[in-house]
Amino acid sequence: MSLPAQSSLPSDRATEKADLRRRLLKARQAIPPQQWRQKSDRLCAHLQTWPTFQTARCILAYCSFRNEPDLSPLMDHRRYWGLPRCVGKQMVWHQWLGPQSLQTGKYGITEPVGMAPEIHPDMVDLILVPAVACDVTGYRLGYGGGYYDRLLTKPQWRRKPTVGIVFEYARLPKLPRDVWDRPMQGICTESGLFLRD
Repeated sequence: MSLPAQSSLPSDRATEKADLRRRLLKARQAIPPQQWRQKSDRLCAHLQTWPTFQTARCILAYCSFRNEPDLSPLMDHRRYWGLPRCVGKQMVWHQWLGPQSLQTGKYGITEPVGMAPEIHPDMVDLILVPAVACDVTGYRLGYGGGYYDRLLTKPQWRRKPTVGIVFEYARLPKLPRDVWDRPMQGICTESGLFLRD
């Protein structure tokens, strides 16, 4: 008798995630530009005071899309910055060489040009992961494409420090989870940097 209920659980979870994603993205889009800028700047300030960030030589980040927190104030030429480019169902990481090395890619997201130097996993010290939401235990709700889930389960990426980047309204008590979901080591919002023990 319990089999039909169990088999419907994954689709129920998918529906729950989709509904939550839709609501949270709508709320993020409604943030006024000046408030978005202030929140992004406070979030960046929290990262800058973190010793792991300060000593990282190569950091993977992203270009802000659909009102995601903007990390561009952090990106300088004192260290290597990697940005993702979608190739099929995978992400390839390329060195950020400045605004002139960016283009509009898949899904309308700004990404590096394919000729930019690739960044290999052994170079990476920290990954700043975009998210729709994170929960207080570090689990992340992404956009549903599975790009980061696939990346972070690969052996060469699994042990890299990861921080989910969201605004405080999207740091929730608990998110719906699937077996493939992996927690981040921390979450950073405009309210602070929250690291797992």
